[in-house]
Amino acid sequence: MQFSKSTGYALHAIIHLARAERGHHVGIKELAALLGVSESYLSKIMSKLRQDGIVRAMTGASGGYELAKSAKLITFFDVIQVVEGRQTMYECFNMDSLQHQLFFESEAQASDPSEHHEGQNCECLVKKVMDGAEQQMVHYLQQHTIQGVLDSAASKKCTK
Repeated sequence: MQFSKSTGYALHAIIHLARAERGHHVGIKELAALLGVSESYLSKIMSKLRQDGIVRAMTGASGGYELAKSAKLITFFDVIQVVEGRQTMYECFNMDSLQHQLFFESEAQASDPSEHHEGQNCECLVKKVMDGAEQQMVHYLQQHTIQGVLDSAASKKCTK
């Protein structure tokens, strides 16, 4: 599993905006140069973040981007969801396969036949595990804010 490069650029751009002085708008040219990416590519990413209310675009001579809300309120999950989309990570494409049918038939035979109903809605066993993993990852990413990363870096005196 891998997030797109766009997600990495979005997270780094948000962190840079969070570090900027309050009231200082960071231009797309400055952000693109800092991240080593084209202005047009980064503009598309920033547009998504603006549409979702994570950043605000300011026009004019001192225009640029700023955070639309506190870095304490922006989670990694918020940013990832905007860039990657809001779909689930795994979809079972094989529910009608012979393997699933045989498993559910053997389960039905092993259990009390009076409890088994023909046409019972069975869930994909692989999806059940994958959904559990996704829920744990989502929870973890929701616990980590942009401000938390900045605080952690400040306490460790990170250098390049």
